Parts: sequence; structure tokens; C-alpha cells
Amino acid sequence: MRPMFVTASLAHGGAEHHAVALMNRLAERGHECHATYVKRDADQLARLRLGSAGTVRCLDARSYLDPRALSNFAGHLSRVQPSAVVAANGYPLMYSALAMVRADMRVPLVCTYHSTKLPGAKEQLKSILYRPFLWMADCTVFVCESQRRYCMRRGLFSRRNEVIHNGVDTQRFRDTWSAEERNALRAGFGFSGADYVIGIAAALRPEKNHVQLVEAVARLRGMGIPAKALLVGEGEMRGTIEARAHALGVPQHVAITGFRQDVRPCLAASDVVALCSVTEAFSLAAIEAMAMGRPVVHSEVGGAAEMIFPGRNGFLFPAGDTTAFVHRLVILADRPTSIRTGRSARSTVELLFSESGMVDRYEEMLLELCETGAGITANS
Repeated sequence: MRPMFVTASLAHGGAEHHAVALMNRLAERGHECHATYVKRDADQLARLRLGSAGTVRCLDARSYLDPRALSNFAGHLSRVQPSAVVAANGYPLMYSALAMVRADMRVPLVCTYHSTKLPGAKEQLKSILYRPFLWMADCTVFVCESQRRYCMRRGLFSRRNEVIHNGVDTQRFRDTWSAEERNALRAGFGFSGADYVIGIAAALRPEKNHVQLVEAVARLRGMGIPAKALLVGEGEMRGTIEARAHALGVPQHVAITGFRQDVRPCLAASDVVALCSVTEAFSLAAIEAMAMGRPVVHSEVGGAAEMIFPGRNGFLFPAGDTTAFVHRLVILADRPTSIRTGRSARSTVELLFSESGMVDRYEEMLLELCETGAGITANS
């Protein structure tokens, strides 16, 4: 195959990370992969490993829908002649569909859809705009069944609709730290071996709801449990989070690392990992933590119930319910329980959410679409 993957940018985001992983793995399997990104933000460019035949092109769009960038894209499609175009989310899908029509190109068009609930009028307007492009696409791949149901009820679907869960590299995400190394990691964050460290790896944005973890730490410490929070990420909510920690008297028990290229040392330093999000699709951060042998306490949103089986490999709690959240964290404060639950979490990822299994599904789907000769033309 000669697939072209299209992303909004190569910034550090879930959809971009997913696309890069797919390209790299398919290239390793002998497919000629090409990368195109719309906006000039290339933080993940160094991660691409496409081989000598693959190309990487930035459209350098200067506006939301840049005619020059669109023309550039159409010309690039004509030169590369991809066997399929795979767009990550609605914005790259719009560019892909319009450029394919302009190039009069008939190849399968696929959208990998990573969005879920649409907060605010702006996002809802965009979903209305992207809906016709999804209808034009030959296939939309949702990352969990919950997201598929949610989107299809709102008219966000294609001729063919698949669910392929996100996957993680289980060789890279494996806890190989010794007890001494783990203690050194914890000391580097200001934690002791006796502390109960609750990690969270997510950009500090409102929907990730980090404040709830700070509140949970305050409650746990009030119960005599030596809880600490390790927040891995950076973002607009940092000031709000720090202010809440001070208001609750726990600033010394909350560590914020800022952005980390490699989150594995932070996960290794944690006893459990939490996700307090008010909206998610299928959290890559959660399955990375599970692959590292850490039990996850996850708000019951998106596809959380498709990865976490309560009491076996982690726990779920109603979004926004801090009392229920704390209750689950109390259970895992027992070290033997957290170790046993973390081992089960690792086994779950190996069985259901490995990156190799995810790539198998995408490869099979793309080969099938290419063989059937699906695609759009200027007359579609």
C-alpha cells in the first residue's frame, strides 16, 4: 500500500501521536507511507520513521481554509498518487476531501475520529461543517464503541464505520525500574517510599479536571493516608490548580512536572494513575499507565468501561463525584491490592490494547478498502 496520513499538525496531541505510530508501524511492514500536516507545528516530526520512499509535507496553512495550501495539497496528491488517504479528525478530513476532489483523485478516504463530546457552540458548529465530509468518506474509524454510538446519533458517520481501540507499545511501556531506581525517581519529585503517589498524565486543560485530584489528595490526607499527586503536563489551568492546592493546604503534596516527552519515569514513580476527565474518547494515557502495571482510577466517560473492569484492573467512578473517587483511591492505597490490580491491568493491555494488534486491524481494513476500489471523485 501507499497510504497518505493527514493531520492538523505534528504537535503533541493524541490524534497526532496515533497517526505517527500507525505510519511508523506500517512502514516497518513494508508499506510506503506519506505524512502531510496542515499547520506548521512539528514537535513530533523527529518521531517519523517512514524510510527512503516516504515523504513528509507541511501545507503551511495560514488560515482556517487556505486556498494556497489546498492547491498545494492537491498537487502533492497528484504527484504521490497514494492508494488511500487517512485523515485524523474532521479538520484534516475537510482538507483531504477538498484536495482529492480538486485533484480528481479516486482512492479510499478514511477518517480516524478521536473527538467525543463537543463542548461549546464553536465545536458544535465545526461538527456540523465536518458532517458532509464524513458522509463522503469511505470509512470512519472510531476509537471506542461508546464514541461510535455517540457520534452516529449525531449524524457523524461514513459509508462504513469501524471501532478500533487505541493501542500502546507494550515493549516500550513496561516497568523495568528496580526498587532502588523507583525510590530515586520518587525522591526526585520530593516523594518518599512511604508516600501514596497518584499520578495523572494529561495537559492541564479544563476538561481534564486536575483540581478534583488535588481535592482528593486533601481528603485522603485528612483520613491519615499519605497521598501525594504527581501531575505530568503543562497548560492553561496550572495557576488554578496551584491556587486550589494552596487553598486546601496541600501545595507541598502536589508536584507539577510540566511537559515531559517521556512519561514512563513519572508512571514508574506512581502507585496508581487517575483520570478525572469530564470528557474522553479512549484515553491513550490510561492504557499507557496500565501497560506499566499501574491500576487506573478513571471517571466513567467515553470508552473507560471498555478498558477498565472494576475491581480487576482498576476502578471507575461517576464523573465529578469526588467522594466516589476518593473511595476507589482508598482501596488502592493498600499496596498488595494495587500491585495485584496493576498486574491485571498490564495483562489487559497485552491481550486487548497492544499497538501491534491495533496496527493489524488498520492494515487489514486499508488493504480491504484498496482492493474494493472505493474512493471519491469530483462528481461524488
